[in-house]
Amino acid sequence: MGSSSTIRPNTTVHASDGLHAGALDLETRATQDDHQALRLWLRLLSCTVRIQNEIRVRLRREFATTLPRFDLMAQLERHPDGLRMNELSQRLMVSGGNVTGITDQLERDHLVMRKLDPQDRRALTVKLTPLGLKRFREMAARNEQWTIELLEGFDREEKQAMMELLSKLKSSLSAKTGRTAEENSSRRRP
Repeated sequence: MGSSSTIRPNTTVHASDGLHAGALDLETRATQDDHQALRLWLRLLSCTVRIQNEIRVRLRREFATTLPRFDLMAQLERHPDGLRMNELSQRLMVSGGNVTGITDQLERDHLVMRKLDPQDRRALTVKLTPLGLKRFREMAARNEQWTIELLEGFDREEKQAMMELLSKLKSSLSAKTGRTAEENSSRRRP
């Protein structure tokens, strides 16, 4: 990628680029000389990061929580009987230490509880408490509203077209990597 691998502060941003003047993000790393595929990847990544960062700010402001805490609670909400710590680590694609730290915080707030796994008494299972379930559902409902708001610039047909194009991309990536989305999600980050 050469010199385009760093953000250049003097990059000129044009309205036609889909960015607001002065908005520096991952996409500003690319130039018109870079391959279109690279520019597309950086645009996708920039949009994802912007949405994710806005959700982070709103979770912090409205619920005094973090995105990692929300994500952990989301996994537990899908598994009412709870998940082992190593399963949470795999699903969240973070280290066991990170999961332990987040779980400790949530347990102090009475939002999750740990219990011995009935199938393996050496392992702990984490599950949402009734308060945790109630709190998560409040956050999830607001998260859905925020996401709808952030993507309201597209009509129904445009959203469907984007879903179809991204589905095609996802299938292509699975074919090229030889892994399905489920296999990718179960792999740990280095």
